Amino acid sequence: MKINIYYGGRGIIDDPSLYVISKMTDVLKELNVQVEQFNLFEQKSNITALPNSLKDADGIILASTVEWYGIGGYMLQFLDACWLYGDKEKISHMYMLPVVMSTTYGEREGMMNLAGAWEILGGLPCDGICGYIADTMVLEGKEDYTKLIEKKAENLYRTINQKIPGLPASNQAVKKMVAISKSVDLTPQESEQLSQYVSDDKYVQKQKEDIQELASLFKTRMNKDEGAGTPEEYIRKFQNRFKPVAGVKGKYSLTVTDQNGMKPIFLDIDGTSCRAAAGIPNETECDVAIQIEKEKLDEITSGRMTFQRAFMAGNMKMKGDFKLLRSMDQIFSFMES
Repeated sequence: MKINIYYGGRGIIDDPSLYVISKMTDVLKELNVQVEQFNLFEQKSNITALPNSLKDADGIILASTVEWYGIGGYMLQFLDACWLYGDKEKISHMYMLPVVMSTTYGEREGMMNLAGAWEILGGLPCDGICGYIADTMVLEGKEDYTKLIEKKAENLYRTINQKIPGLPASNQAVKKMVAISKSVDLTPQESEQLSQYVSDDKYVQKQKEDIQELASLFKTRMNKDEGAGTPEEYIRKFQNRFKPVAGVKGKYSLTVTDQNGMKPIFLDIDGTSCRAAAGIPNETECDVAIQIEKEKLDEITSGRMTFQRAFMAGNMKMKGDFKLLRSMDQIFSFMES
């Protein structure tokens, strides 16, 4: 049988929790139990990997000291790591005895917190030990206290050896309904490294700049793909969708405002014909001048928007004859399938 002890205090000499787990270790070794102690304050940079040490244990002792409020950060980090990286199947068959000594108020709450956390993880908490000990000499000078500690160690050994079952806990039922544990594909070491990167402002800023640069690069390549977004591409679309309407004559210019260097699209409608070109011929006066962004022009030419709706929604600016503007939706049949 093997029992691991995880100590979450600061390791000070007069820590009463250290005295308790020392006495329990002596009793367990007399019972031929292999005992291994992990001092979390010594392994604070490796806490996320400690759940791996549970795999060869039959039971554990979680020991902490309440010095001012709660069970302390090291123990909470260890329990977090068990939730994220621990083998839940292994934990579900593992007994845990909580030891919480206090030099101030809150030892019972601390012991209940450890027991509750282990139940939520799916494990089997045993009857723990807690107490208010202002001076470790009080423990050392009381034989009754020593017997009580030894009795708790014997009970843990007996519980593990006989595999005594525990009654179902309500927080297990609640966990199944609301506490969904998201799977973590990263190893503990990768998660720790990622956390360090996220906290580095310079690294985060550099990543944002790289993402923006890549987005701009792909956008440029997509715009160049098969001539998409060029005046020639739009000219082809207008000519393919031209539908003569009697009495409609006019000259139109379309300027794509967010495409620097792109020539305006010139459309000359003369009854039954449509002449189109990139750039406005010299000394040509247009009846309708339109300014529009590429995204909105793409919506119009793909049939998802009309010229009139784009103008009414403020997505397009125009100068000139409004009647000729309304005619554009008639002479260019983009809405028809």
